[in-house]
Amino acid sequence: MNMQDLPPALALAFECQRAALAAAPAPDWATRADRLQRLQHLLADAEPALIQAIDADFGGRPAIETELAEVWPSLEAVKGALRHGRRWMAPRKAGVAKWFIPARAEVLPQPLGVVGIIVPWNYPLYLTIGPLAAALVAGNRVMIKLSELTPAYSALMSQLVTQSFSADELCIVTGGADVAAQFASLPFNHLLFTGSTPVGRKVMAAAAANLTPVTLELGGKSPAVVTPGYPLAHAAQRIVAAKLLNAGQTCIAPDYVLLPRDQIQPFVEAAQASARSGYPAGLDDADFCSIINTRHQQRLVADLDEAAARGTVIEPLFEGPQRDDARHRIAPALLIDPPADCGVMRDEIFGPLLPIVPYDRVEDAMAYVNARPHPLALYWFDRDAKRTALALRTLPAGGVTVNDTLLHIAQEDLPFGGVGASGMGHYHGQWGFDTFSKLMPVFHQARANGMSLFLPPYSATMRQMLALMKRF
Repeated sequence: MNMQDLPPALALAFECQRAALAAAPAPDWATRADRLQRLQHLLADAEPALIQAIDADFGGRPAIETELAEVWPSLEAVKGALRHGRRWMAPRKAGVAKWFIPARAEVLPQPLGVVGIIVPWNYPLYLTIGPLAAALVAGNRVMIKLSELTPAYSALMSQLVTQSFSADELCIVTGGADVAAQFASLPFNHLLFTGSTPVGRKVMAAAAANLTPVTLELGGKSPAVVTPGYPLAHAAQRIVAAKLLNAGQTCIAPDYVLLPRDQIQPFVEAAQASARSGYPAGLDDADFCSIINTRHQQRLVADLDEAAARGTVIEPLFEGPQRDDARHRIAPALLIDPPADCGVMRDEIFGPLLPIVPYDRVEDAMAYVNARPHPLALYWFDRDAKRTALALRTLPAGGVTVNDTLLHIAQEDLPFGGVGASGMGHYHGQWGFDTFSKLMPVFHQARANGMSLFLPPYSATMRQMLALMKRF
């Protein structure tokens, strides 16, 4: 798509940032820190309003979940960038081959330029601020496309950004799927997309027309593997907690559990006890989140009905009502060994339904994971250190938490990202700074050097030197 084919407002916003980049391509630390501090103040001052807006978009999202899973990690990302950014942007020493001593080398981080970020609806605040903090600390200008499924949040964030930033530093773009497609076709210096694998393919295709490098944070079916002998009560508690956070609308939520065949019923009972203890009012519990909209509610109901119609045993985790379509709520449930071609086993669930897949040997469980597209997350529950090490060596995944769930995403010193069908590239902490920087290699030739020996016409001495270099 050519720039002249884009809506004038979108093209103008991009050209505004590109012009500002040309005028000031390498902001110093004081400028970067100022932008990050303004972002930090925006979050702190507007926290109640942001929580309320997200609650309105979901039709019922517990404030404590937004504080825990969005506000706190967003602030951590900004504070981490402020704490370490000056060091990240400093030139990095690099070695030179022995034949070139006394020359020296370094890696010089440079801003990429104008960065695009496409934000999904499930964690709209954190998935705005996390990549934004990384892009700003790296010295970039940023344009952000927010989801049309979070209109209250999008309107508020647009207002807040307009009050705190100039349009040539940071701007918010809103609109539907057509606007998202146009946004992805802009000739950004880097584009980060978080969302589904099918949409990720479209984003990558649009970016390819401009040779725009992309970071794709996708999803997939992330397994939890419970090994023989692992305490079921603990595994069930942590798996259920991860699955019920945000009502399962989490890209790294466990999507199915691989469980020893003889442990299914004890696991069901432990999962029910954990869910009912954590959410004693069941579907009406104030700490349980709604599904984002009616369409996704209907999708989950259809998946559940299909599995039941095909003979899958459904084990409810809540007592009482199991659905509230008016508030688009669906109670969590375990689906025992559903057919492999069911919707819940083909597609990422993105809701509080959790299939249980039995296995007979740990090797069978590992083969099951390896036979499927690489997941965004893997949860491995095991007390055997050697077996755990083998799993970590042989099971590819975007990230892993051992003996718990979700927590690898909360570590700013770990790269977060997918692999294969679950995405490409990564960010968080310095990994994010590096993603949004050009790490420019620089070689400084020494005043006294032997390069003249290697210039034509090639002498016998040069040939002897080359022979020596090849030997050593």
